[in-house]
Amino acid sequence: MSTTPIYKVLFVNQGQTYEIYAKGVESSHLYGFIEVEQLLFGERSHVVVDPSEEKLKAEFEGVKRTFIPMHAVIRIDQVSQQGPAKISDHKGGNVVTPLPFPGGKPPRSEP
Repeated sequence: MSTTPIYKVLFVNQGQTYEIYAKGVESSHLYGFIEVEQLLFGERSHVVVDPSEEKLKAEFEGVKRTFIPMHAVIRIDQVSQQGPAKISDHKGGNVVTPLPFPGGKPPRSEP
């Protein structure tokens, strides 16, 4: 196993599930966001080209760090090997349930 951890991040974006791999994942200084950096993509030397991975490469080209809203994250796994990055249609009902964030006024209690 390599000494540098690899993370698989699954999140929902515009009705699609994104699966990306990165070397760095941490809580962001921006409230409510996860910071993902050093994105990893497969080598271009492969003969077979995956269209969804190529779309992701193009979408994240030149991106040093991306901030993903916490409520969009499905899961984050530390894995031993990098797999193919991909985009797939988001299936099922409301898989991502937003966490309640503090805000607004507390309910009034009657004396």
